[in-house]
Amino acid sequence: CLKSIENSQTKFKFETIVVDNNSNDFSVEYLKPQFPNVQFIQLESNLGFAKANNIGLQKATGKYVLFLNPDTRVDVDTFQVMKDYMDANPEVYISGCKLLNPDGSFQLPCRRGFPTPWAAFSKLFGLQSLFPKSKLFAKYNQTYRSTEETYYIDSVMGAFMFCRTDIIKQLNGFEEDFFMYGEDLDLCYRATKLGGKVAYVHSTSTIHFKGESTKRSSIDEIKHFYEAMEIFVRKHYSYSRPFLFLLRLGIFIRTFFAYIFKFKNDIPIILTDIIIVNAALLLATPVRFNNFLGFPDYAYPLVFIVLSIVQFFSFFAVGEYFEGEHSVRKVFFGYLVAFFILIGFTYFFKEYAFSRGVLLLTIGIGILLTSIVRLFLHSFSRGRSNSIPRVVLLINSTKIQSFLSDTKVNNTLKNIELVGIFLLDKIQNPTQNPLIKGNIEYLIKDIKNYDLDEIIIIQDQQHNENITLLLNNALDLGKKVYLVKNIQDYTISKVVNSVSNNQFIKHSHKLILPRYRFLKRFIDLLIAILTLIILLPFSRSKKLKETYSQVKSVIVGNYSIVGIYPVDNIRNYNSKPGILNLVLFADPNTLNENTIKKLNDYYENNYSLSLDFDILVKFVFKRR
Repeated sequence: CLKSIENSQTKFKFETIVVDNNSNDFSVEYLKPQFPNVQFIQLESNLGFAKANNIGLQKATGKYVLFLNPDTRVDVDTFQVMKDYMDANPEVYISGCKLLNPDGSFQLPCRRGFPTPWAAFSKLFGLQSLFPKSKLFAKYNQTYRSTEETYYIDSVMGAFMFCRTDIIKQLNGFEEDFFMYGEDLDLCYRATKLGGKVAYVHSTSTIHFKGESTKRSSIDEIKHFYEAMEIFVRKHYSYSRPFLFLLRLGIFIRTFFAYIFKFKNDIPIILTDIIIVNAALLLATPVRFNNFLGFPDYAYPLVFIVLSIVQFFSFFAVGEYFEGEHSVRKVFFGYLVAFFILIGFTYFFKEYAFSRGVLLLTIGIGILLTSIVRLFLHSFSRGRSNSIPRVVLLINSTKIQSFLSDTKVNNTLKNIELVGIFLLDKIQNPTQNPLIKGNIEYLIKDIKNYDLDEIIIIQDQQHNENITLLLNNALDLGKKVYLVKNIQDYTISKVVNSVSNNQFIKHSHKLILPRYRFLKRFIDLLIAILTLIILLPFSRSKKLKETYSQVKSVIVGNYSIVGIYPVDNIRNYNSKPGILNLVLFADPNTLNENTIKKLNDYYENNYSLSLDFDILVKFVFKRR
């Protein structure tokens, strides 16, 4: 990016300001000597796109300011073309050029319409994709318009925004409520409200390596995109309650399908298991009733539906689904749970208590057939895997030298193919070892690009919040993770893992696992709905109004009954802010940020249902 700026051919002078959002790859130190005319601003934390750009804006002294992503390469004439256009069109406050992918294809978001109720609805529910040339349905990405014409547009993309400096400063820059995404839409919206125009200029282009800005960070892009859209809508279209409802419904549907797609490898297994358990029932029924469909007519198809649902949730409850590797052990316990649930049903619904013998035989056949499938999968995966596992190692920078010089370590490393080392803390010296590939945040986003079998994390007692994010990504991809204090523990953990098929040896990250998140959400809803019913007659009481509002926030999913203390930066936590939390057992006003963080970390690392129960009960007694 800086090289392309340096090579720009212009008839005017310009200044280049780089705002570094606390990168940890030594890039600023590497670049400073090469670009002595560039002004570098190094931030001590990642403040997000909006805040960081506003800091750069305050330093800008030119007539125009260009907000430019670092994952871009501008053409030699881009700056001159954009300045000439802005000089000739004083009504335009913000403009953007044509943004291209590295392969030369056009990037749709570089000229957009505002997410009005109809435009957002059409995008979220797929109408835009179905009718890309329709002016009615394609208002958001404007796919019905030519890319080879210059025209006014609602918004351009934050990766390239050529603006009048005085106007942007008058607007106080980007809205800082947005951490990432949406702030470009918001700025363009406010500029048009001020009486200006926003324009798309087709006569010059910039290559945008989309995603590279976040690829080497721990940012959850999808989560922030949806959050940004909701913030924008609440801010500018709050008058439309039906639209807000439809937007949230659309976001929920899109998030649900994104979540399902994330675990797409489990879908064939789930469908196979459902087919097996229903086939097992059909095979077991003739033993007692001499007919594959020997139950009374009213029982069908309900018995198949109930059996499938119980089987799925039983397997889900024991961790057989959505947690990486599948195992015969979990199959056995899953069927055991299903058996007791179904036996319980027969006590409450006597008209369906046809035969416990048939039920027992169904479970037995199901265990047998499902176990055969699991053994086949294990055999198939072993046949495809290498005899020597490909491994990455994560460790603190202060321990690397002593670690690699340890004889026992070297003996262990002989049995693995070490792809690289990633640091749990900030890189101090990028040349200290050729095996060092970068910081943990590099691996978080790049894990898909490494053909890995295992991840070893040499972790002491100090908590690293990025480890949770790495475990999330590893879980999605089915990678084995070993959190150990030394390399010798890795060997022990590997043996235990081969027996128990537990992907995560350490149990302090339970809220990563879908079953715990589902159970916690279910309990939250149960308590919140019961509390809401109790408080409903007193909802207008001033004393209970705050409690009523908090309970509603639990129902919509913004809060949890028990969780972490709500702070500004909770992005690296799996837990939601809690109405009840450990910090409330002290006076939050007397605690510093580090103490609050440690209490939040303790809750995350030691989460259990019993801990939630202890906090709930002790808080009740404390209030008394």
